[in-house]
Amino acid sequence: MVLWLFFALMTATAIFAVLWPLSRSARRTEGSDLEVYRDQLDEVARDRATGLIGEAEAEAARLEVSRRLLAAAESAEAARPSGSASSLWWRRGVAGLALIALPVVAAGFYMKLGSPQLPGEPLAFREHSPHENQSLASLVSQAEAHIERNPNDGRGWEVLAPVYLRMGRFHDAVKARRNALTLNGETADRQADLGEALVMAENGIVTAEARQAFERAVALDGKQFKARFFIGMAQEQDGRKDEAAKTWQALIAEAPNDAPWVPSVRQALAALGAPATNTPAPPAQDAGASQTPGPSTEDVAAASKMTEAERGDMIKGMVSRLAERLAQDGSDVDGWLRLMRAYMVLGETDKATAATADARKALGADADKLRRINELAAQLGIKG
Repeated sequence: MVLWLFFALMTATAIFAVLWPLSRSARRTEGSDLEVYRDQLDEVARDRATGLIGEAEAEAARLEVSRRLLAAAESAEAARPSGSASSLWWRRGVAGLALIALPVVAAGFYMKLGSPQLPGEPLAFREHSPHENQSLASLVSQAEAHIERNPNDGRGWEVLAPVYLRMGRFHDAVKARRNALTLNGETADRQADLGEALVMAENGIVTAEARQAFERAVALDGKQFKARFFIGMAQEQDGRKDEAAKTWQALIAEAPNDAPWVPSVRQALAALGAPATNTPAPPAQDAGASQTPGPSTEDVAAASKMTEAERGDMIKGMVSRLAERLAQDGSDVDGWLRLMRAYMVLGETDKATAATADARKALGADADKLRRINELAAQLGIKG
């Protein structure tokens, strides 16, 4: 309230400073001129009486001053309008009207265009309000409007993608990464970025599409560390933990000294119980699971050079061999998880449902393994 009173006082002061001259009457100089000329006539008379000037000079001075006096008197009479008082009151009226009208008009504009009903926010709330998030959302809205008008702006899609990831809008990030890859051209980094967005969109699961992006990134650049890390994650999710350990150990061995992702790789290796050195990692599967190892890193590199049909046949062959092994020994829970995921990736939902049922029968006596099967089935949307 005190602040508003202060603003009102400042406004009134400024208005008075501008309008005060309108309220004053015009300066009257005519009367002053007449008095000066009368004083000059008296002075001429005194000078003549004291002998300072002669009679002829005094007469000439009297004539000149008298002439000026008459001219000034006539000018004053002509300049004195009959409505001078009304003119003064008219100016004062304008000043008063402006003094009242200006604040009223300003208040009217504020009531129409401002937000007078908006309550003030507490200081604590204003200090902790999410200004950065609001600013980010505003910037994203502007960028999205630009992209909507210019859908072929590859640079715009590339800028939006990491922002979407930060905001948790993973499916939008996937779309942005795909568009950036299509419009800006293929690079190892863009393929790796696309794979990362796909993993985030699937809650951390390295899907077949994501893995294909990572493998393509490695084929373009063998030192694409992000892609190699996620390939290790795919191996770990498929139950091939020894290969995942080797992949990550190789990453650490080749990592620059200041690589910011090294702690994450070390943490992943620690979760596997493997050392952070390029030594053979301890087997993570049981004896039955080790009979049918997955593809090595070299196999992955070779697969990236195959055609789509050849790669599909290779994957189906691997899945078929895994199903045959599990039919003989169903105690490998990691193998069942791999089989369920593989069937869903291949689009063979019926086989995924059947594999889930078989896994529950084989592992029904082990509550922990059965829980893992049920969790993955719910995550993949497998019915039954």
